[in-house]
Amino acid sequence: MDVRFVATAFATAFTIIDPIGMIPMTLAATARVSPERRNQIVDQAVIVAAGVMVFMGVVGRILLGYLGITLPAFMIAGGILLFLIAIDMLFARPTRAKRTEAEEREAAAGENPAVFPLAVPMIAGPGTIATVLLLVNLSRGDRLELIVVVLAYGVALLVTWLCMRGSSLLQRVIGTTGIHVVTRLLGIILAALAVQFVLNGLAQTPMLRR
Repeated sequence: MDVRFVATAFATAFTIIDPIGMIPMTLAATARVSPERRNQIVDQAVIVAAGVMVFMGVVGRILLGYLGITLPAFMIAGGILLFLIAIDMLFARPTRAKRTEAEEREAAAGENPAVFPLAVPMIAGPGTIATVLLLVNLSRGDRLELIVVVLAYGVALLVTWLCMRGSSLLQRVIGTTGIHVVTRLLGIILAALAVQFVLNGLAQTPMLRR
């Protein structure tokens, strides 16, 4: 098994989901509910997000093949998308790739934020789906590497669930500044991974090999 693939899978899963960054999102989306109801919403959000990731991981590869999208093309596109998200993380601003202003207004009017906006698009947003598809394609059907992808996102979701469940306590312990610091550090890592995905995609492009 390629150790670099394992490291890339876990680093990508944690940076794109950003468990620490989900703390203020959870508090904002569940500000008007009781602690018991907040826990229920968090449980539902993580389960739905996991379902979306599994579905896209299984169906996404078939869909890309049907559309004739090559792995290098998807690596370049995914890398560009992740780089844009990383820039938003570095400047500690809400990323438009996860949520638009219209979606924020719709979420504020909703009664159950578990599915929207917490599960989709905050946890399982375009960036997360892109990285899942990217890693599944990079595994090239290798069972051990597919298991690594499942473990990486499973562990990331578990940590995310723990952070969301303890959002009130963690907010007091870490503070807003601490959350921004961690998010920016993850943004730097994600930016580097995004550039590497683009470089790998360019290196595997047949036209550029000649």
